[in-house]
Amino acid sequence: MSEAPVPSNRLSKDMTDVLIRVASIAVVVYLCVRVFTPFLGLMLWALILAVALYPLHRGLAARLGGRTGRAATLIVLIGILLIGVPTAMLGSSFAGQVHDLYAALDGKSVEIRPPDPAVAEWPLVGERLYNAWQAAATDLPGFLEKLQPQLGNLAKHALAMAANTAGAVLAFLGSLVIAGIMMAYGESGSRAMERISIRLSGPAAGPRVHSLSTATIRSVATGVIGVAFIQALLLGIGFLFAGIPGAGVLALVVLLLGILQAPALLVSLPAIGYIWWGGDGSTVMNVVWTVYLLVAGFADNVLKPLLLGRGVDVPMPVVLLGALGGMISGGIIGLFVGAVILAVGYQLFMDWVDEGQNADATAPTGDTGAATDTGAAGS
Repeated sequence: MSEAPVPSNRLSKDMTDVLIRVASIAVVVYLCVRVFTPFLGLMLWALILAVALYPLHRGLAARLGGRTGRAATLIVLIGILLIGVPTAMLGSSFAGQVHDLYAALDGKSVEIRPPDPAVAEWPLVGERLYNAWQAAATDLPGFLEKLQPQLGNLAKHALAMAANTAGAVLAFLGSLVIAGIMMAYGESGSRAMERISIRLSGPAAGPRVHSLSTATIRSVATGVIGVAFIQALLLGIGFLFAGIPGAGVLALVVLLLGILQAPALLVSLPAIGYIWWGGDGSTVMNVVWTVYLLVAGFADNVLKPLLLGRGVDVPMPVVLLGALGGMISGGIIGLFVGAVILAVGYQLFMDWVDEGQNADATAPTGDTGAATDTGAAGS
């Protein structure tokens, strides 16, 4: 018996209902994205911090008798003290130095020593540098008046940079508070994310995608930010005991360079130059501090391969390439997002390759068995 054909008007009505439902869902998704977009960066940072700090939170909560909320609050308060207080002190010190410099220039109490004649013999820039230095030493107010347009633009850029830095610090502190809330509900949040991964990737790949994403975030936090912090601490101690001015500021610059994957030698080499040409230490101590700063400047080349990719079932170069590419395309937050995306993509690709190899390996066995059965039947 043949089935009765579906009336065309019924088919058209069903298609219209489907299109209306899809359009309604698309509108709701679009509006949700529009509403959530202003908080996207903040929530991503909070999620990254929560995932990276959750092992610490879990250990601290165990010591506090299972009080997850109290452990999260303690971590947030310590983070605010470690980040907010030094930033406020650095900003206050910088503002005070700028005010003192302006007052000294306004009172014409700043004196610049004339340059050494040997400066003029430096290649490429020696003569121009000597003339500018000589003009500043002879008539500083007139020299500054000539540079007033450039100094004005420099001041505007400096103020904009200071405002952006202050905004970034406040946003980071806000994301740290949100991360504390996430850590307080870490168990239920982890189960929810695993259910989402299973829904998107299937019951077989979902748990692995969830665990791989978590391990990659922690690996990047340890291998990039952790190494940058260790290197900044080592070089900061060296700057301080070697008598280099602004040791704290230089250590902060090293930390930022490490996060941005720039070499710390950009700071340590000028510091070594200051030790030899501007310091008053003995030759033996200069050699000691030179060796120390060089070793600390190259420390990331040793620590990063050891820590980056640790605990992740993905080769370290894949994580490193994802972190670098993500940082180039999306800034510091792309450091984590890029590493997670490339690690998950690599894992899914290798699973697909393994499935193809398994299928090829089982196919000849079936053909051989079939041929054997055919031969037996023929005989």
